[in-house]
Amino acid sequence: MNESPTVFPNEVTWETEGTHRIPFLTYTDEDIYKRELERFFYRAHWCYVGLEAEVPSPGDFKRTVVGERSVILTRDAEGGIQVVENVCAHRGMRFCRERHGNRKEFVCPYHQWSYTLKGDLQGVPFRRGVKQDGEVHGGMPADFKTSDHGLTKLKVAVRGGVVFASFDHDVEPLETFLGPTILGYFDRLFNGRKLRILGYNRQRIPGNWKLMQENIKDPYHPGLLHTWFVTFGLWRADNKSQLRMDDKFRHAAMISTRGTAGKSDQVTQVSSFKESMQLNDPSFLDIVPEPWWGGPTAVMTTIFPSVILQQQVNSVSTRHIQPNGHGSFDFVWTHFGFEDDTEEMTERRLRQANLFGPAGFVSADDGEVIEFSQQAFESKPFHRTLAELGGKEVENTEHMVTETLIRGMYRYWRSVMEVPE
Repeated sequence: MNESPTVFPNEVTWETEGTHRIPFLTYTDEDIYKRELERFFYRAHWCYVGLEAEVPSPGDFKRTVVGERSVILTRDAEGGIQVVENVCAHRGMRFCRERHGNRKEFVCPYHQWSYTLKGDLQGVPFRRGVKQDGEVHGGMPADFKTSDHGLTKLKVAVRGGVVFASFDHDVEPLETFLGPTILGYFDRLFNGRKLRILGYNRQRIPGNWKLMQENIKDPYHPGLLHTWFVTFGLWRADNKSQLRMDDKFRHAAMISTRGTAGKSDQVTQVSSFKESMQLNDPSFLDIVPEPWWGGPTAVMTTIFPSVILQQQVNSVSTRHIQPNGHGSFDFVWTHFGFEDDTEEMTERRLRQANLFGPAGFVSADDGEVIEFSQQAFESKPFHRTLAELGGKEVENTEHMVTETLIRGMYRYWRSVMEVPE
């Protein structure tokens, strides 16, 4: 194997110009992980933080993260959307502990510095000292200005009710970041209708954060790993499908149109196909086509690095990837519908959401295989994975029998990670 060393520590190696064989150290090296946080989550990228519908009223807030940094998504008193870092400007405390709530201001419990919902410092106890026996003791220096000590404010972009934020105020516009192809699939789902929050799932997966991006860029496994998908025709190799990427190959959309369930030449030899499998409650597959689909019954959109946008028949959700060390990440599902949904459609969305989430009939499989993969990576750091289905190149396709989206992601990953400081 013709290999050339990268600039990474611990002799991480890739095939020259290739992204079809991925070194295990990519998932296990702590220095690589720290560089990923800086280059993908804190610089030059937009990261998902939530939905406008999660903070519908002035004062509403949601605590979330960008990379490993705690941030707060809030709606200010004038109705604007703000994202500020959850780190007090005084002594650095993460002052907000609640996941959701409503506040007129943010107050750090340590020394009670208070901030507006926009992150501006508005109150400092004993700023002018304490008067005792006719003398003033302590207080902040004369040149102290509250305007210099607000919370760190992130740049914010809102589109279709979805909120993205960036620590990098020079980041390119969100629409440019997504690119026209992926923007089209984004706008298909978030088409201007007001969103309605239906619920959340949370799980911690013991695996590298990139493995979830890979998993949803991998059309090879759904019709092999997931019994539900292949048996009931929701997603399998013989479905009509397309794979699309942006021009930098970092984002992708997997598009599929549901076929018929049951036997076909493509699935009868697949061990996960269970011809005899029946539903005690057939309402799980009470699928009603919606006009906004425009044909496809499933579109899985991966926006690098932080979020997956899911439409699987009538179930729609965002899946937020939250790194928690090189070998672990939190995964937060936000299930939603639309304000103009009928009660029957809302119930249908909730019922079909049982396929997904930590204990979902489908998604439980993904968390488990990611965990088992990470265990192998940690035990054999000198080895590499293979992503050569469909060849070694990166291209859009009209079929699922390929790992082109994974190769594309690592082509982009290398282009960013291998640039010297």
